[in-house]
Amino acid sequence: MLRAPVNKIIPQSSVDGPGNRTAIFFQGCNFSCHYCHNPETIHLCQNCGTCVADCPVGALQRDAAGAVCWDPALCVGCDTCIKVCPHLSSPKVRLLTVEEVLAEIEKGVPFIRGITVSGGECTLYRDFVVSLFERVHALGLTALLDSNGSRDFSADAELLDASDGVMLDIKCFDSAIHQKLTGQPSEQVRENAVFLAKRGKLTEIRTVVIPDYLPNEETVRGYCELLAPYLSTGPIRYKLIRFRPFGVREPYNQLETPSEEYMEQLAEIAKGYGFADVISV
Repeated sequence: MLRAPVNKIIPQSSVDGPGNRTAIFFQGCNFSCHYCHNPETIHLCQNCGTCVADCPVGALQRDAAGAVCWDPALCVGCDTCIKVCPHLSSPKVRLLTVEEVLAEIEKGVPFIRGITVSGGECTLYRDFVVSLFERVHALGLTALLDSNGSRDFSADAELLDASDGVMLDIKCFDSAIHQKLTGQPSEQVRENAVFLAKRGKLTEIRTVVIPDYLPNEETVRGYCELLAPYLSTGPIRYKLIRFRPFGVREPYNQLETPSEEYMEQLAEIAKGYGFADVISV
């Protein structure tokens, strides 16, 4: 039976794709971005037990095998466990089946347009996602991937066919900087962007903007130039995301938040390449 580690499920979200959607966040990522806004989703729990003693309400205990177990009924959501974890993880993760995730989705069917799977990195659980998407389509809903672009989509027709679209998280255009920032090069991300755009499957690209830390203008220009030839195949939203220090680990939580004027400048660059749907958040 397929199972996957789920960090959280947001029943209704208006920021994880078009329309109102249920967003499923998987635990585990093959990138380790310096400025990650959810660093507790990067690694799986190591069962070190550091968090158990620090939980103020006793919602964390060890089982007979020594694994850390979370009791959501006792949890008050203080996130002390996340703050003290030395492994960029969280003990508040559920190993769920497709049927269990589907049961959560079905609660909101009258009010949502579809689902979006995110992370961490959702494509690490490729077989689970394909099975889930097939079940979701049977409910008359759409299914989107929110991915860092590390998986070669051109080599996985089944996954692509099961998906209604992909929202690609663009870190930066320059491969050397991308390697330093995430631990992985950017060539695969760029190849995926072009491949998905040609297929009309690139729903959205999104870039976090950090002044004086990331080559923001180079990234916007690079990807816009790369993808502009395929805008006639299907619309591609460009979402520019203002860096915020909330949830970011030290010392990166000291980085600057961009001004509204700077965000507008980047948006105008994208529009100049023919991107009609550009939003800043």
